[in-house]
Amino acid sequence: MRHVIALDVGGTGMKAALIGAEGRLLYRTRRATGRERGPDAVVEGILDFAADLRSHGVEQYGEPASAAGLAVPGIVDEERGIAAYSANLGWRDVPLRDLLAERLGCPVALGHDVRTGGLAEGRIGAGRGADRFLFVPLGTGIAGAIGIGGRVEAGAHGFAGEIGHIVVRPEGAPCPCGQRGCLERYASAAAVSEAWAAACGTPEADAADCAKAVVSGDPNAVRIWQDAIDALADGLLTALTLLDPRTLIIGGGLAEAGETLFTPLRDAVRERVTFQKLPSVVPAALGDTAGCLGAGLLAWDLLTSTDSTEESA
Repeated sequence: MRHVIALDVGGTGMKAALIGAEGRLLYRTRRATGRERGPDAVVEGILDFAADLRSHGVEQYGEPASAAGLAVPGIVDEERGIAAYSANLGWRDVPLRDLLAERLGCPVALGHDVRTGGLAEGRIGAGRGADRFLFVPLGTGIAGAIGIGGRVEAGAHGFAGEIGHIVVRPEGAPCPCGQRGCLERYASAAAVSEAWAAACGTPEADAADCAKAVVSGDPNAVRIWQDAIDALADGLLTALTLLDPRTLIIGGGLAEAGETLFTPLRDAVRERVTFQKLPSVVPAALGDTAGCLGAGLLAWDLLTSTDSTEESA
């Protein structure tokens, strides 16, 4: 059975799958990333995990994977197949595509984790059927993936979609990126967690706890939540003005609050829109499987491209 390997590498864990034609999920598994052992060990762990997946495919389906897709965090040079930098994993300029292709003996596609997740949400998730979409996961930080005609735009230097670093509060809180007042300092799950923990005096309190307190009517929680929504709506308005997406997909930990987030967010965006067309604002559909599924799509795209080239020849 023809299939591909899909790998999504995170700061603490790796998700993997074997995916058949038309996105059929054949097998999935997880493994620790092992970042505590250093960047070289992480890279070797990725290669070993992929090799084990290849062996499983041979054993179960009678042939090795035809291609592989790999999604990683940080700065990624997708064209050259290089994982340029990751603060969490500690690597710099790792030629992951070539290393993995050599280990597996098949073509490999390398992608950025958020853009890869956005690809999956756009094609087979919440944005299915939309020719233009913007995927915005609200997690520890805030990233974005710009979907255009079935693909995700990486930009000239691999930085397209970094909506978390739109300045929404000039002269506001300093951001590790070097600017002040960045969106992710106010509207990420981490920012809401920090604000709520300080307000309620419980260091371990997080954004999910804040959302529950909003539902119960706690005035401090309502204030913190609304501040985050206002900042998010301001940042999204800039994105809508520049990109004009048909669908706006919100994911990540903060989106797990459901309509506690989406109802006021839709209202806030609607209030800010003047000449811009209001997109559909919807929750992400694929959860933490998006990156892995997107890696599988990258792999199948490689095969489609190769098959088309061979047919034209």
